[in-house]
Amino acid sequence: MLALRRGLTRALAARTLAPQVCSSFATGPRQYDGTFYEFRTYYLKPSKMNEFLENFKKNIHLRTAHSELVGYWSVEFGGRVNKVFHIWKYDNFAHRTKVRQALAKDKEWQEQFLIPNLALIDKQESEITYLVPWCKLEKPPKEGVYELATFQMKPGGPALWGDAFKRAVHTHVNLGYTKLIGVFHTEYGELNRVHVLWWNESVDSRAAGRHRSHEDPRVVAAVRESVNFLESQQNMLLIPTSFSPLK
Repeated sequence: MLALRRGLTRALAARTLAPQVCSSFATGPRQYDGTFYEFRTYYLKPSKMNEFLENFKKNIHLRTAHSELVGYWSVEFGGRVNKVFHIWKYDNFAHRTKVRQALAKDKEWQEQFLIPNLALIDKQESEITYLVPWCKLEKPPKEGVYELATFQMKPGGPALWGDAFKRAVHTHVNLGYTKLIGVFHTEYGELNRVHVLWWNESVDSRAAGRHRSHEDPRVVAAVRESVNFLESQQNMLLIPTSFSPLK
């Protein structure tokens, strides 16, 4: 029995002292505090885009009374048009459940926004994401345009590709080619997917910065390392609505 106890003690000590293998990209620290961001995309009927946005603008206060809106944009370039993209912040999953339950009981919200707008929406998509630990949600210095770059990485998770991806993002940021708003790792939706939200003063300044970065050997080297783990990429240019907190 004494020998068994000694063996268990040594095993526990070894487990405590063993180095923890964890990518700096992993979402664990974010999950401890519970905060997550829901990405919602609405595909609207082509002739109903303006009507939908006007209705939302008029009734946005009814929705934000329940939870925090981070940003709301219309899609200008990249993929299907007549599309809006918005980000909502929640403290945890219990918080989101309470918000959805409250909205279901909110007659004013239901009658003034939801019911009139249902006929205008063709399709809806939702993703649950976490900010990566090495990134906090930033605000732009002034009004501008946004780019959502979505990267579908190879299976294996951040332990495989996280550090290379982080270096590629930081290289762009440190050299001043664009401003980073946030990096999000998908928890529910397509796995091994990372969204990077950038801000630029204008579409032309974004194009100029991108051209310069493509000729910078430091950016080329960092991106070359990251793309070894990349399966696909999609970029969308986003125009903030008048009622979007992020302008």
